Amino acid sequence: MSEKEKRGHKDRAFYEKDIEEKQLDRRVVGKLLFYVRPYKYLMALTVFLLLIIAALEIIGPYLIKLAIDKNLTPGKMDGFIYLIILFGAVMLGEFFFRFIQQYLTEYLGQKIMYDMRMSIFRHIQKMEMSFFDRNPVGRVLTRVTTDVQALNEMLSSGIVTFFGDIFMIAGVMIVMMSLNWKLSLVTFSVLTLLAVATIIFRKKVRISFKIIRAKISNMNSYIHEAITGINTVKIFNREAKNEEEFDGLNKSYMLEYLKTIFYYSVFFPVVSFISTLAVALIIWYGGGKVVAGFITLGTLVAFIQYIEKFFHPISDLAEKFGILQEAIAASERIFNLLDEKPAILSPAHPVKVEKITGDIRFENVWFAYEQDNYVLQDISFKLDSGKSIAIVGATGSGKTSVINILNRFYDIDRGNIYLDGIDIRKFDLTDLRRHIGIVMQDVFLFAGTILDNIRLGNRDISLDEVIKASQYVNAHKFIEKMPDGYNTDVKERGQILSVGQRQLIAFARALVFNPEILLVLDEATSSIDSEIEALIQDALAKIMKNRTTIVIAHRLSTIKNADNIIVLTHGRIVESGTHRELLSLKGVYYKLYRYQYQV
Repeated sequence: MSEKEKRGHKDRAFYEKDIEEKQLDRRVVGKLLFYVRPYKYLMALTVFLLLIIAALEIIGPYLIKLAIDKNLTPGKMDGFIYLIILFGAVMLGEFFFRFIQQYLTEYLGQKIMYDMRMSIFRHIQKMEMSFFDRNPVGRVLTRVTTDVQALNEMLSSGIVTFFGDIFMIAGVMIVMMSLNWKLSLVTFSVLTLLAVATIIFRKKVRISFKIIRAKISNMNSYIHEAITGINTVKIFNREAKNEEEFDGLNKSYMLEYLKTIFYYSVFFPVVSFISTLAVALIIWYGGGKVVAGFITLGTLVAFIQYIEKFFHPISDLAEKFGILQEAIAASERIFNLLDEKPAILSPAHPVKVEKITGDIRFENVWFAYEQDNYVLQDISFKLDSGKSIAIVGATGSGKTSVINILNRFYDIDRGNIYLDGIDIRKFDLTDLRRHIGIVMQDVFLFAGTILDNIRLGNRDISLDEVIKASQYVNAHKFIEKMPDGYNTDVKERGQILSVGQRQLIAFARALVFNPEILLVLDEATSSIDSEIEALIQDALAKIMKNRTTIVIAHRLSTIKNADNIIVLTHGRIVESGTHRELLSLKGVYYKLYRYQYQV
């Protein structure tokens, strides 16, 4: 057996074990009802309409029975025309109520899915950065789109119409028993076969649908990764390798789905066979009773029609069961996401301060992205208001982690970080981050205009303020030269702009929000040409004036004039001082400087 086949058997064993947990289904249904509750009256109306439709469907065969027994068999046409008119009215009524019911059901499904998508998106935005480290973007995207759509299928085609099928089965059984209980028992004798077939079908389909949802998620994650990294794919000629890997994911999904098709292909003919068997039993047993005069021909004809109406909703329920299993598999994943509480939250009673000066103090700080694998170890330093500090070190030394924990993107494991003498964990997150302007190395621009990317949709920031900030950071000139100026569409991730231009826009973005205390620059000048670097150096000098500033940069020329420089090695502070002081030590900083400038 190949490794892939072994993995497939292992996956199925896992899901089979998971399926045995019946309590989970009840929990999921309870959470789904939370989203249904606001529309309970609309739900009740659709169920009531289904009751009317079921009643109208049951009336039809009974009218045919009356026509045969009272008019056609005895050859009397008295009242026959009224039965035809009544039958036509029943058909029109069924059409009218079914139209309203189907429209309201679809409307209900869309409203609930809208609410659920908003809940998921809102929840995702509250999650800490470590959540996104653990969950690929494609997987999260699947929750908001594909999984929610599966729930829509259940709500619009499953739960509500489930009641209609139950009403129909119950109504048909009552009418059949009232017409002739012996003939009814003959019909119901095949239900044991149907129950066995349904139980087997139920188990097989449920396992497959759970695996299918997982495989869709894997495919989405891979597609997102492949498209996001398309430049690297093309540079290294990975198209064929990517196609091969995606073929494996795609084929795995297809083969699992074919299993569900096989189960459906077997089950529905089985239901049809059982239904036909019931009709044969009715004709065999009922035909003899008609000849003997114990029952009327109209009753026999009505029973044959009721058999179809009895088995059709049973078959329909089995199909809806498949939809239900697919939806439960999706909803389990959605609610597992929604149940995952953000690890970093604002305190219940945050500290309120009228003004922040910007004093920062790290006190014996330890931090690890993964347990006990510390990237910062016993870090302590102080930064006074209006002063600047630079953090340098080799790649992986922990420089960017200082920025991450200062903004509480991640929480520290030990120690304390203070802002104006107050532990940053006592601040409201929004209030804390409002004071911090960040320009990241990999500047992210959203699809939209330059103007929208600078003010990030905040309409309180005027165009004049945006222009003033852009002029201040030397971005205004190149923006003016764009086809539509500040209204130029930068496309997804700012494709039409160079790296340096994107970073200048990021400077303008940070400045226009006027961070009251900090402007934190994370390797902001590491990927630009000399001309734009000169513009940024000029902007840096202006921005850093009278602002508490932390600068992280590979290029040591960027941080020569910092009030203090901290050198990190393997997450520890090994040196600190001014540029001249560190050079005179002839230690780590001295070696970095000599290596970079070849002196």
